Amino acid sequence: MTEINGELLAATESAGQVSFARVAPNSFSVEETTTAPGMGKRKHPVVLANAKGETLLAWTENMGWNKGGSLAWQLYGSDRKLEGEKGVARGVPIWSLPTGFAKPNGDFVLIY
Repeated sequence: MTEINGELLAATESAGQVSFARVAPNSFSVEETTTAPGMGKRKHPVVLANAKGETLLAWTENMGWNKGGSLAWQLYGSDRKLEGEKGVARGVPIWSLPTGFAKPNGDFVLIY
């Protein structure tokens, strides 16, 4: 989960797909869900937001019990529309999970 400008975002995983949802701050009900483009064996989502209103959804692909995989990510603009292509980096170690943060200048840093 992350909070930016009073907005709460939660990363979710269901049936091998990842998404992030906008959550109403008063009722905690889901108001809007955005699903990552494409398909695959996706797990361990993390959602990040920066002061520019951009959102980064990151997740692992093809990971399993005692098996590493790849890190994938997708950037969304302040309007929740896709910004550029999905990124992928191989080499997520066994038992690792992604996390990250937004720098003051708006850049995102992913750690795994």
